[in-house]
Amino acid sequence: MQDWSKGAAIIRGEIVPIAEARIGVTDWGLTRSDITYDVVPVLDGAFFRLPDYLKRFAASRAALRLAIPEDDAAIRAALHAIVARAGLRDAYVAMVASRGTPAIPGARDPRACANHFYAWCVPYLRVIPAEVEARGARLWVSKSVHRIPEDSVNPRVKNYHWGDFTQALFEAYDHGADSAVLTDHAGNLSEGPGFNVFCIAGGRLITPRGHCLEGITRQTVLEAAAELGIPAEVRDLPLAEFIEADEVFTATTAGGPVPVVQVDGRVYGNGAPGPASEALRARYWEMTRRPALRDQVAYA
Repeated sequence: MQDWSKGAAIIRGEIVPIAEARIGVTDWGLTRSDITYDVVPVLDGAFFRLPDYLKRFAASRAALRLAIPEDDAAIRAALHAIVARAGLRDAYVAMVASRGTPAIPGARDPRACANHFYAWCVPYLRVIPAEVEARGARLWVSKSVHRIPEDSVNPRVKNYHWGDFTQALFEAYDHGADSAVLTDHAGNLSEGPGFNVFCIAGGRLITPRGHCLEGITRQTVLEAAAELGIPAEVRDLPLAEFIEADEVFTATTAGGPVPVVQVDGRVYGNGAPGPASEALRARYWEMTRRPALRDQVAYA
């Protein structure tokens, strides 16, 4: 009997349990990281802001010149189908476009590859575990690696270029932190492995402008701030200013806003989540329940 409890995937038009999903070992998505993806959450039986994630996925494909046969309607149908088949009420759902394998073995021309789409879902996961979120996360600013420059890899295109993130994570764990955050080569904050960063300083919400993904959760937090009357700025954020802020938190599709209580040796709020961060986190989760932002899954 097939086990769907751990998730499902659609590969070459066939829905299979996640454990049976495969791509070829010569696929350039694997061998060259010539691939883009996006991730949308399912929360209590509905996709949250799915049109926004589909729009960003389309922009990423265009930026990488990846042409797949599926349009937005077909991708939406595939995502709904795998979540319904797995029966997941809360899920982490990925849509992927890969360069594929060259028709002629050994070819170096990306135009010779047949681009293809696949998708998969697993039970909802959190970049920062729930037990860490409950006490507040501890971050480490990497001293050994900077974020990949924008003119090398466009951070607004979701990608699997995680060499800098992985090195930073090992460094963070070596220093007893829960996760890492990176700066660009000019000393401005960029992002962490799978999340955007925010700080509260002088009553204003600030998040980095460059060298980071323009996250849908990040946008939701900015919208939440507007509703709460918290002034917000998207701009370069020097590390020194970030460290001296009043509050810090992260934001990601996989977990939403998460309070940060320590960055390097700097402790915020006597080690407790700050009031503005908590207000924004509460408003974010309230927004995930708004019918206008939800796309209900039709379960069998």
